[in-house]
Amino acid sequence: MQALVKYASGPGMMCLQEMSEPAVLPDYAVIEVKATGICGTDLHIQAGEYPANAPVILGHEFSGVVADIGAGAPAEWLGQRVTAIVYFITCGVCRFCSTGQWNLCPQRKSVGSGVNGAFASYVLVPARNLRRLPANVDFVAGAVTEPLACCAHGVLEKAVVRPGDVVLVTGPGAIGLLTAQILLAQGTCVVLAGTPDDQARLELARQLGVPHTTTQSPLELVQELTHGEGADVVFECSGAAAAARLGLAAVRRAGQFIQLGLFGKPVEIDWDQAVMKEIDLRHSFASTWQSWEYALRLLGSGQVQTRPLVTDILPLDAWEDAFRRFRARQGTKFILIPDGAAG
Repeated sequence: MQALVKYASGPGMMCLQEMSEPAVLPDYAVIEVKATGICGTDLHIQAGEYPANAPVILGHEFSGVVADIGAGAPAEWLGQRVTAIVYFITCGVCRFCSTGQWNLCPQRKSVGSGVNGAFASYVLVPARNLRRLPANVDFVAGAVTEPLACCAHGVLEKAVVRPGDVVLVTGPGAIGLLTAQILLAQGTCVVLAGTPDDQARLELARQLGVPHTTTQSPLELVQELTHGEGADVVFECSGAAAAARLGLAAVRRAGQFIQLGLFGKPVEIDWDQAVMKEIDLRHSFASTWQSWEYALRLLGSGQVQTRPLVTDILPLDAWEDAFRRFRARQGTKFILIPDGAAG
């Protein structure tokens, strides 16, 4: 099968290669991949800014059909439309695994970085990680479940948001748009801030129901909405230092600041602002098993839509163009389809 491989560490070092199809193992499942999303983490891996166990097939946002099921796994999974939690290996005994924080296990290896992923025709996953797609969710929309689960972790597990809170979200990429939708479902007043290059993404946000979008003066808008107090909660979703600095300036005293975006490099932040405001500063990384349940419920209920975020569906052999356009912010979410798959 053709697969997109990070064949060595460092910037670049990626190409399409012919790889063997994965063989099923006891308690594992082989998924025939129908759609795989390009994530910002994939860009960081391409640039050599995020660790990958090269050589490894990339791709961790995916959906498909269970093509084979190993001994010891429930046979009824065979033929089901699924996505899957990405944690392939965890130790199961550390303090983090013991408390359900598998995302923080020091031994964790994930599909698409630690082990072979889904930019291919087939991917092997632990059967316990399988999750059925809701009936109203197609394969393309289902491939965006993983980033939605990451956002659900940040909004519903790391933060405390209440109906009526004024919440600033910085960065109208896929993570920002998903975060904003989850916040709307909680009854908050969302302000989504971007740059002048984000006009198309902010228009999509308005179509999805975000009441306030801005590229010019987010701080002034937040001040106006809160009578000068500042945002109750800030979610920084862009991984840009300027956005983090904006968020610290915009959050109210004793407010909450949650960092979701990865910077990919050291950045300079004036943390004295956080100290003097006594901000509740938190970080949110990846997802938990519970956040996947939240994500699938939000998708199934229609409270969050992932399909409108997908601007391009391309064959796997067009990966270079897709990565280039994604890095240039010429779309919101790019999906790659393996040969022979119907998205």
